[in-house]
Amino acid sequence: MDRWNEPTPLAELDARKERFFAAMERAVPDWETAILVHRVHHLYFAGTMQDGLLVFRRDGLRRYFARRSFERACDESSLPAGEVVPMESYRDAAAELGKPLGKTCVEREVLPLAMLERMQKHLSMSCVVGLDGVVARVRSVKSAWELGWMQTSGSLHRQLLEEIVPTFLREGMSETDFVAELFEAAVKLGYQGVSRFAMFQNEVGIGQYAFGTNALYPTNFDGPGGSRGMSAAIPFVGDRSCFLSPGTSVFADMGFGVNGYHTDKTQVYFFRGSGKATIPADALAAHEKCREIQSRIAELLVPGNTPDAIYRQIMESLPDDFLPNFQGFGARKVKFLGHGVGLHIDEYPVLARGFCEPLEENMVLAVEPKKGIPGFGTVGVEDTYRVTPSGGECLTGGGREIQLL
Repeated sequence: MDRWNEPTPLAELDARKERFFAAMERAVPDWETAILVHRVHHLYFAGTMQDGLLVFRRDGLRRYFARRSFERACDESSLPAGEVVPMESYRDAAAELGKPLGKTCVEREVLPLAMLERMQKHLSMSCVVGLDGVVARVRSVKSAWELGWMQTSGSLHRQLLEEIVPTFLREGMSETDFVAELFEAAVKLGYQGVSRFAMFQNEVGIGQYAFGTNALYPTNFDGPGGSRGMSAAIPFVGDRSCFLSPGTSVFADMGFGVNGYHTDKTQVYFFRGSGKATIPADALAAHEKCREIQSRIAELLVPGNTPDAIYRQIMESLPDDFLPNFQGFGARKVKFLGHGVGLHIDEYPVLARGFCEPLEENMVLAVEPKKGIPGFGTVGVEDTYRVTPSGGECLTGGGREIQLL
């Protein structure tokens, strides 16, 4: 078996089912049926991601109804044969499930209304409630099997951004050239070729990349960096008209993934060129301050601390003269310092106000303090950490200084 294509073990799928059932009993004590349509949730609970339905019943039933492709689902999933069922239409699911579904929980964030209406023609639901938060919390604590893949991703991620990227950044290359060469190098190294986001209609290719002040350009992506991208239609990937010249910063914020599991990391470079240009003092000082903030946050990533308290503690400690353009540029600031990472780049929990449930061991979060510098670009760091009793364990190498090229 290709080590990059290891199927999710049945013991892992069973453990996830047990955690889900326990979480449902706490959150929706009178639930009767849960239906999941999101293919990433299918991957998490069934080990494959086909067009179909994943159904749990409170009596313990688990059925994966696969429409396209049933053959592939059988090949990829470790579920027992009787739990993977072919489906041509929702009638097939209704016939297999038999009795009315009763109180049914669905993914309100991702289930289209039209799909729900089609399902309800054949599947009898007495009422419909959301289970998005339940699934998010179950997925937030990673197993040893998941952590193994994330550690692999983190190690390769660090190698790519710290060792390989500096070898091909050169004067005269466009942002688009940079992204293309980075993507090729990433895939050859082991990158899965796609970085998945949970946020509705969120598209950023494999990350945000920008030369100089393009990293300050407004985006529809909820992050502290910026990117002009190709056009209004493709506001990411890279600006074909922006070329690398001496004295220019390079901002690279990318997700890396192996067998579905991501890490998140940012590296900033400074291209000196033959003239040996120097980094402006304000940019250098701001970057070092962001590294310090990241280290302080990492120390607080212990079970029992809450994201809300961490966010407040850090933000209230920052001097007033540092706050302008921190976590964004101008008025375009994000209201978080980090976020969960796993099968999606953007997962629960978020290091922000209002996230008051305590951190648990083996949650994984990206920590990303960044600051916009007028006339220069975006500086700062981002790395992925595992929550442990002794603080955050970095999976991606740790925040580095601005690399000089």
